[in-house]
Amino acid sequence: MIFKKETALPSDKWIIIGLGNPGERYGQTRHNVGFMVINHLCKLHNINLGQNKCQARIGEGNIEEKDVVLVKPDTFMNLSGKSIVGLCNRYRVSASQIIVIHDDVSLSIGKLRVRAQGSSGGHNGVQSIIDCLGTKEFPRIRIGIGSPMEGVDMAEFVLSRFEENEKMIIIQSIEAAAMTVSTIIVAGVVAAMNKN
Repeated sequence: MIFKKETALPSDKWIIIGLGNPGERYGQTRHNVGFMVINHLCKLHNINLGQNKCQARIGEGNIEEKDVVLVKPDTFMNLSGKSIVGLCNRYRVSASQIIVIHDDVSLSIGKLRVRAQGSSGGHNGVQSIIDCLGTKEFPRIRIGIGSPMEGVDMAEFVLSRFEENEKMIIIQSIEAAAMTVSTIIVAGVVAAMNKN
């Protein structure tokens, strides 16, 4: 599917995407921290992910009096872009009106980074979105999940669960990421970057 830039209109609507892999097997793994933030946002703002559209589970509601669509793609991580393009076209929003939340192995556990644009940093889900949208210019919230010890396979590490001593740190970072979403949609990406 091609991103129809010409149909994107100025809009107050935000599409907030958490990246992860669908299915119970992956639910609590490091790679699914984006999904965890979406789950937390749903609870905070009483939004139900009860709709299935564009290969994703979505819920429509309000955050800080702004219309939002919360999204958990049903595609696997490496194909996330297909779902996102479909949603951008459906809601006629530009790439700057989406927020992508994802894990990052280059950041220490629980550390947040906000960026207005940029490369994928080797994250296959983000690269899929860049490839499908044809632009790197969309906000993203990166959540550190730590990095594997020497000799541990990267794929094995990102699909592992958090250790007991990491769980509270991740819970706090999920809460902080949810607050960062609010900051972005109210005050902009630069304001959010200055807070993190």
